[in-house]
Amino acid sequence: MDRDTLRSVQRPLKQLYREQPEAGSIVLEASGTLGEEGLSCSVHTGQALVGAGLHPSTGGDGTLPCSGDMLLQALVACAGVTLAAVAINRSLSVSGSVHASGVLDVRGTLGLDPDAAVGFSSIKLSFELQTEASEQEVAQLIEATEKYCVVLQTLKSPLDIEVAASVQ
Repeated sequence: MDRDTLRSVQRPLKQLYREQPEAGSIVLEASGTLGEEGLSCSVHTGQALVGAGLHPSTGGDGTLPCSGDMLLQALVACAGVTLAAVAINRSLSVSGSVHASGVLDVRGTLGLDPDAAVGFSSIKLSFELQTEASEQEVAQLIEATEKYCVVLQTLKSPLDIEVAASVQ
């Protein structure tokens, strides 16, 4: 998508959200089906069905991505798309790759150590870019990507999550 196309698509949306701020509040949802065999959950992405399972370090067989993998993949996807959109808006030609790695102590999720955190203790997001842009333009591109990446900002900010269950 080129800059003019992106702007023409976003322009009326931005105007709508300026005039009607409540229209900018949307609800995104994800759902999955618990696996009938083994430890798995199939997640409906809207484009495909993705199965998730336990990581081998917690007893999985490694044939399905674990939710930690999927979280990092979501971060990479969001950061990559955000960077591309910002680059297009700034008329910058950029290619390359995005990588995320996270550290977690599986003793926490296995209930082995009450002091071990459940979840990632750190995540590193990195970009390897090929571009003719100046160092300043690249720094501003990364800054804007960090600012506008939904997944990154969600991970960096505390948020309210409500957990509920029902038995059918």
